[in-house]
Amino acid sequence: MAKIPVIKSIYTDGACSGNPGPGGWGTVIYFTNGASHELGGAAPESTNNRMEMQAAIAGLEFLLSAGQSEPISLYTDSEYVKNGITKWIKGWRKKGWKTSTGKPVLNQDLWETLDTLNYQAAQQLGTPVQWLYVRGHSGDVGNERCDEIARAFSLGRRISLKQGVKERQEKGKSVKEKPDELPDNPSKGVNTFAASLKDTSLTLTLDSSQKAGLVDPDPQKVDLESPQSRGTMADLSRDASHDNKVAQLRQVLETLHMADEIAVKGYLISSTELADLMGVSANAVTSRGEYWTWRNWTVSRVQREGNQILWQLERIE
Repeated sequence: MAKIPVIKSIYTDGACSGNPGPGGWGTVIYFTNGASHELGGAAPESTNNRMEMQAAIAGLEFLLSAGQSEPISLYTDSEYVKNGITKWIKGWRKKGWKTSTGKPVLNQDLWETLDTLNYQAAQQLGTPVQWLYVRGHSGDVGNERCDEIARAFSLGRRISLKQGVKERQEKGKSVKEKPDELPDNPSKGVNTFAASLKDTSLTLTLDSSQKAGLVDPDPQKVDLESPQSRGTMADLSRDASHDNKVAQLRQVLETLHMADEIAVKGYLISSTELADLMGVSANAVTSRGEYWTWRNWTVSRVQREGNQILWQLERIE
């Protein structure tokens, strides 16, 4: 195989048609001589976060296969990936792959692979990979091309990939063991969360026909002092309380369905919108950090658009 040119930068992106759903990832390697090499792949059932991670894994695998020793930058539009590999992963590793709340880290299999490859790349380069965040759909050529590749694979569409060098893949390649502590990544943060989602459908029906005989059609005929009337009024009071509780439960179910829809579709929502969904203040959302859990979902801060922080929900099995 011909010598691979010096790699200047790597761009990565992932996409999912539904979250979870058919997924795709795209990686573009740029060389110092102006050439580029594109990679892409698909998964029949995945999540957006997993595809983002798979794209980064492919980029690091290519870097390692090239045997390069010059520093490189890896660009991702996923703050989940960027912050995960440069910040959160150290704590996860120390806690036995548990989150700050003691729950198993989602996508642990890919995080472990990415962690090992990142360490190996740092050893090969003599310096850590510089992980950089790039805002998605902002006109960045590398990011836009990765997005195009990832979406094509997620939708099952054919796409022609530029092959600046002949791709070399070693399937089943063993991974070197790494020490407990990995070198810190010097890249500074620029802008600061997965497993399969099961669609749940909850229904609640109130059978009003069971409340027969509680109300006289003519209230003027009701004797409020009679034992029968007192019993009826007590039943009405209990019934009204029951209806209020049912109404509140309906609102809760509507909120949960809404959260599921946001997670399934992969929608990003602002801090204010997330606060409205949770019934808390916006400050209560932003003060929780970048990665946390709420009810049946993990919530992660994925990107910033102007002055707004955007969040993503993913269902916990």
